[in-house]
Amino acid sequence: MTDKSTIFIFIDDEIKPIAEVQAPVSFELDTRKLTDGPHVLKIVSKDPAGKEGIRKIPFEVRNGPAIVIEGMKEHAVVDGVLPLMINAYGKGDQKSFLISGSETPQSIPWWVWLIIIGFAGWALYYMVRYISIAQ
Repeated sequence: MTDKSTIFIFIDDEIKPIAEVQAPVSFELDTRKLTDGPHVLKIVSKDPAGKEGIRKIPFEVRNGPAIVIEGMKEHAVVDGVLPLMINAYGKGDQKSFLISGSETPQSIPWWVWLIIIGFAGWALYYMVRYISIAQ
């Protein structure tokens, strides 16, 4: 049997497919033409007998610059004055990666401070005990 299934590829709720190909196929989806945000890739396969199969794959496009904010979480309840640290940086493209500005400065987490203070306290205790034994 040489008949092959026909595959229709849709993005979101478009009526016109972005591609109509014969199975099997390798396909490259250019996300640079899509807006940032959630999308759905819908693949409709039609076999030679006319039966259809549908598969929907949700995905999210994030081609724009990454935005990182420190000082507020999503859906937070806030009041007063908030100190915020905001950083936005692009990743370049597939040929060149932008290192400059890609690092996001962050404050030191509370648990790191706890470990440092605990270690300093233990070292001070050990030093006092060692000095008292040496005398």
